Amino acid sequence: MTLQLVLGLVAVAVSVVAWGVFVAGVWKMIKIIRLGQPDGTRTGPFWPRLKTMVVEFVAHTRMAKFRSVAPWHWMVMWGFLIGSAVLFEAYGEVFDPHFHWPVIGTWSLWLLLVELLGLGTVVGGVALAVIRQRNHPRRADRLSRFAGSSFRSAYFVEAVVVIEGLGILLVKAFKQSSGLESAPLWTSFVTQPLAQILPSAPIWVSVMALVKLLSGMIWLVVVGRNLTMGIAWHRFSAFFNIYFKREDDGGVALGALKPMMSGGKVLDLEEADPDKDVFGVGKVEDFSWKGWLDFSTCTECGRCQSQCPAWNTGKPLSPKMVITQLRDHAFAKAPYLLAGGSRDMAGDEVGLVEDKYEDYKKRLESIDVLAMAESERPLVGGPGDDTALGGVIDPEVLWSCTTCGACVEQCPVDIEHVDHIVDMRRYQVLIESNFPTELGGMFKNLENKGNPWGQNAKDRLAWTEGLEFEVPVFDGELGDAEYLFWVGCAGAFEDRAKKTTRAVAELLHTAGVKYTVLGPEETCSGDPARRAGNEFLFQMLAQQNVEVLNSVFEDRPAGQRKIVVTCAHCFNTLANEYPSVGGTYEVVHHTQLLNKLVRERRLVPVAPVTEDVTYHDPCYLGRHNKVYEAPRELIGASGAKLREMPRHEERSMCCGAGGARMWMEERIGKRINLDRVDEALGTAPSKIATGCPFCRVMLTDGVTARQSDGQAGAHVEVVDVAQMLLESVRRGTEKQDTPTDEVPTGTPLPDEDKTKA
Repeated sequence: MTLQLVLGLVAVAVSVVAWGVFVAGVWKMIKIIRLGQPDGTRTGPFWPRLKTMVVEFVAHTRMAKFRSVAPWHWMVMWGFLIGSAVLFEAYGEVFDPHFHWPVIGTWSLWLLLVELLGLGTVVGGVALAVIRQRNHPRRADRLSRFAGSSFRSAYFVEAVVVIEGLGILLVKAFKQSSGLESAPLWTSFVTQPLAQILPSAPIWVSVMALVKLLSGMIWLVVVGRNLTMGIAWHRFSAFFNIYFKREDDGGVALGALKPMMSGGKVLDLEEADPDKDVFGVGKVEDFSWKGWLDFSTCTECGRCQSQCPAWNTGKPLSPKMVITQLRDHAFAKAPYLLAGGSRDMAGDEVGLVEDKYEDYKKRLESIDVLAMAESERPLVGGPGDDTALGGVIDPEVLWSCTTCGACVEQCPVDIEHVDHIVDMRRYQVLIESNFPTELGGMFKNLENKGNPWGQNAKDRLAWTEGLEFEVPVFDGELGDAEYLFWVGCAGAFEDRAKKTTRAVAELLHTAGVKYTVLGPEETCSGDPARRAGNEFLFQMLAQQNVEVLNSVFEDRPAGQRKIVVTCAHCFNTLANEYPSVGGTYEVVHHTQLLNKLVRERRLVPVAPVTEDVTYHDPCYLGRHNKVYEAPRELIGASGAKLREMPRHEERSMCCGAGGARMWMEERIGKRINLDRVDEALGTAPSKIATGCPFCRVMLTDGVTARQSDGQAGAHVEVVDVAQMLLESVRRGTEKQDTPTDEVPTGTPLPDEDKTKA
């Protein structure tokens, strides 16, 4: 009895301290997260957000993207959530071995649940540790998604998980061996056999209950004093991060970029005040509170890193390490910010000044040396920039991003990497005028010529030359045209992309679709400017285009303002970003429209393309807009045999052109397009098909390089899906296929993909 009393008092004393440290840590974390800028777009609607949160954690819909990990993590998660009730039960068990929860404590179903929780927690914890070891950087170097992660923190958390699970099982087993609990075998299939070899000693129930409690209390103390231990804190913050994700319909933060905000409101560039408003993110406190919550929630699992095309080709960018570096900087700088510190763009102190606070000296003394040093660091800068510590994010890291969205797609806790990266780019471009030199020419061409290549607007119809029919050009009246064909800059000026434009025009003509093009009235959609951080230039181009488009569709009701686009980047911009500047249209990608026309038998493939084809998913068509089926169905309809690459659909590897990288030199590591082409060649195709002119350019360059190296056959070519369909529809007038008596084959064509407009 005395021993049990001592055990109980020890448990209570340790718990009071542990819970005190943990609650203080929670309170401090809340205060730190609130240092971020306001963002009122995250609060509602309540029920859809709650549904998303519940579905994601109960069904593990995001975690299941890595199926080898999901079941083990699911066991550990439920062991933590429901196992907390078993942990609190230990407070009674340390005083009285007979103790159990009133009412439910003797239910067979409760006993089974406890058995499963204990077993699942042990098995799950061990499995996760094994997975971490098998993917350790010492084995796989950069290929390890755990490169750059904190192994000490991870193993601490996993050790506590296993100890908790063992504690649950051993408390139950000692109760049975001591005759304190009688349960059917089906509720205790592990602990009952174990009880047969354990001594009958009720005191061991209290001892194991204390072990279970102490491991939990140690965890609380360690976590409460280490606010940057995301692998532990995500157990709490992940629920909020999922609830407050950008898209209230449950979608990931892809498609449209987050608008540039200041003070919690979307920034109107015409009325913005440079002295008061924030243009992008130049300091960590310029991120919104949701950004700070993102930083705090990162589990360092490295899924984003494993999918990143930049990281996988030897670039310095790791989406995971961008988030963890921002987290470490934010929490190190927090004492300075909490004391009222703030610096202007020149780096001079304007917040913590003597005539502003009566307790100035007290506030100054509350800031440790590290926090003061962090306050002087530039957010973006090289190792030796401005301070001994250098910048938080290296410029090479910032500008290596292709904005492909693979990181966002894979993150199990809905961190919004791309939005954060582009926000930092915005500040560098708009305020610092610090960006890769190649972008200067691109910006100038967009501003002066309306396209990245600097071509004259009068040449936008050059692609129509040589066609056997007249391409209708908008002349002030839309007439009976059903679609406006948005050609795009690449489709008008880039020789390889012109082939796609001509193929689509010919197919629309063959199908009898009434359409028109803008010709010289069309200008760049603004995608490369926006992804490069030049929000001002994007707004200028977007408003110019919306004004033209609204005049074109002036007499058309909302549901009949149809635009067909061949460029995946234009598709995403017109469909998802133009509504914010007053342009709402029904935008379809050419593969979607052509798929619809084939299904309606307005286009009939008659000469099968009897070749092996692999398909490259453009990031801004696939991941950003979830259009996966239409291009593949068209390949099937053309009679070709599709050979999928290992990385396809939502895990498709980027071609390297996104994020304005099309106009930047690639000086570090392996070229991304070569890496993708190598993967494509691994399927032994005769054609590499895609649905985006940027992808086509990058892949063609890659194939040409491999052909010159002797690593690809001269017969391999890169084509757009529309070209394959055209070849099949017009009986191979451009390239005669081998005659065959076989009936044309193809994939059944359900409803075409849809995207938000």
